[in-house]
Amino acid sequence: MNIQQTPKQKIAIGAIVAAGLILALLIVFLKPASESTEAAPAAAHAEEAGHDGTVKLTEAQIKTSAIAILTAAPATIHSAITLPGEIRFNADRTAQVVPLLGGTVQAVQADIGQQVRRGQVLALIASVDLSDQRSAALMAQRRLALARTTYAREKQLWEEKISAEQDYLQARQAMQEAEIGVNNAQQKLAALGAGGASAGSLNSYAVRAPFDGVIVEKHIALGQSVKNDNVLFMVSDLSTVWADVAVPAGDLAQVRVGENVTVRAGAKKAGVAGKVAYVGALLGNQTRTAVARIVLANGQGAWRPGMFVDVDLEVSSGERAVPVAVAASAIQTIEDKPAVFVRVAGGFAARAVTLGRADKNQVEVRTGLAAGDAYAAANSFVIKAELGKASEGGH
Repeated sequence: MNIQQTPKQKIAIGAIVAAGLILALLIVFLKPASESTEAAPAAAHAEEAGHDGTVKLTEAQIKTSAIAILTAAPATIHSAITLPGEIRFNADRTAQVVPLLGGTVQAVQADIGQQVRRGQVLALIASVDLSDQRSAALMAQRRLALARTTYAREKQLWEEKISAEQDYLQARQAMQEAEIGVNNAQQKLAALGAGGASAGSLNSYAVRAPFDGVIVEKHIALGQSVKNDNVLFMVSDLSTVWADVAVPAGDLAQVRVGENVTVRAGAKKAGVAGKVAYVGALLGNQTRTAVARIVLANGQGAWRPGMFVDVDLEVSSGERAVPVAVAASAIQTIEDKPAVFVRVAGGFAARAVTLGRADKNQVEVRTGLAAGDAYAAANSFVIKAELGKASEGGH
């Protein structure tokens, strides 16, 4: 059956067909343009860092990032071991100050943390025993004065033949005995550090600093009764300290007096150079370690007793020449494997390497690098970061 279309219907159908054609053309032409626009950044990243681990950097960028370029070369690797240690007082310059006679504290003239000089008065102690000894010394001096007077008189009488020689000899002996008594009494007082009475008092004496140092402990108070074995102060000369290191039995053969060490505090990378001054001959029953000791200068007071440290010990017997080595700062980890960024035209390329012996400055490269290859040393992590950015952009 033939259906007759009116002119209006024909116009409407034509308009619909035309609209469909226009829409199809728009889809075809606009889609590739959008895809090419989205693909442009990926292409740019591929230009900066290729999938082979190459990072494009200009000379200006290398200079701005402070990337140091060195050359792989033969080197001598100094083997080292790192041992735990602790800063301690220098026992040769640390003293416990005790009263030589028991008594009562009359005055305290120093406090904890105070810098003191040798001979400086730290405290005054009143002692009955000291009073007795000083009295005995005074009596001995008076007996000596009388004996000298008697001796002079008897000597004169004997010379004038008025008295017998026996009287003269007895007077001389009495004088000599009195001199011995005085010397004995004075030496006793000198041994107590109480040669003279303090402020006119026979029972008071001063407790003095044995050498220049710092008061690190204080166990004394005004009016306190003290015995001759009580520790009143501890004085330490902190200009030098000890770094005591626990050395396992297996490493003892490598630790020798005179070996060079580097002492580092905590996470600090920089350390202080020193030498092993002492290695203990005995192992601890519990720890099975021996003590090695390093004497450190401490003029600035940076090393505080009780501080934990790491001690890097260079082992001279473990030195070895290797054909290829790079700076330790050049080693980066890419995909869980060690790598070095080698200088190439227009930038750097990551190259997987096999590592060997190492010390704190250099690392042996057994495979992956040849002597004479230029590589990124200091700040090589900047290149690794750029490589990571490019990989993320590529995905």
